[in-house]
Amino acid sequence: MGIRVANVSKRFGDFHAVDNVSVDVDSGSLVALLGPSGSGKSTLLRLIAGLEQADSGRIWITGEEATDRSVQDRQVGFVFQHFALFKHRTVRQNVAFGLELRRWKKEAIRRRVDELLDLVQLRGFGARFPSQLSGGQRQRVALARALAVQPRVLLLDEPFSALDAKVRKELRAWLRNLHDEMHVTTVIVTHDQEEAMEVADRIVVMNEGRIEQIGTPAEIYDHPATPFVMGFVGAVNVLPGGTLPRSSITATQAVASESPLFIRPHDIEIFRDSQEDTVPAELRRLSHLGRDVQAELMLADGQVITAQIARERLNPGSFQVGDRLHVRSRESRTFLPDYSI
Repeated sequence: MGIRVANVSKRFGDFHAVDNVSVDVDSGSLVALLGPSGSGKSTLLRLIAGLEQADSGRIWITGEEATDRSVQDRQVGFVFQHFALFKHRTVRQNVAFGLELRRWKKEAIRRRVDELLDLVQLRGFGARFPSQLSGGQRQRVALARALAVQPRVLLLDEPFSALDAKVRKELRAWLRNLHDEMHVTTVIVTHDQEEAMEVADRIVVMNEGRIEQIGTPAEIYDHPATPFVMGFVGAVNVLPGGTLPRSSITATQAVASESPLFIRPHDIEIFRDSQEDTVPAELRRLSHLGRDVQAELMLADGQVITAQIARERLNPGSFQVGDRLHVRSRESRTFLPDYSI
């Protein structure tokens, strides 16, 4: 086992940041802690790292209990959101910093730094200062510095959130490829659902200090355990029960007929003419999202829903704002009434 967290809690005054959380991270895997701000994901990461001390519960790293160990004794690599590089040090000096503290010999440091600069694709940048690098390059330096000391686990706290969308996407693919090469047990904190789905082997969805669901990206998206998970991981329409006809219903447990319907936009079908089990709707807006088109529709009772359609299924000019159309859901999901988003 790479990391084991058992019944861990942490309070800050009256605020329960982490509430009796238990989770296992398999050795060599990449796990994402996903949730909104204030969900406890960063606090949990800091508890694993030893940057915060738990009020209760226990933590193991690579089979050894680390609950009361210092940050240094836990042998973790930590990458912060805002790089935290030394501005007055060059790239080489930043990467070498932890090795110097551990009194490695100069030649061993040189070889290790060269190896890491190759690994993060920054050979030739060693003499530059952080101010001379792009945001993506600075984050790769931060990752190289974290890996320099050969940590038992690698922890990343929103490492790409300060970067623009294109760079974030490039670094996500790069991080996944790097992980596949190194197989270091890795935990990444993110509030970005797409990021978690793209890089992680498993996702831990957190909300208000607790775990809502743990699963693979496919399990989290296709079989959400709660309305919160369904609403947070991917777009969803929430409608009163019976509002929109559907060809199939998936329920987590026994379903009450008045339970709200949760419908993914891509599960809504649009027709020009009335079909079996359709209801009328007015097209309010069309948004082109690259390969897909998003339609905003208003039902007869005033409910507004969104549908997502592959562009190749639409003929140019086939739908216009103001058109009277007909819709139904291909699939919907219901949850027990005591759940709420």
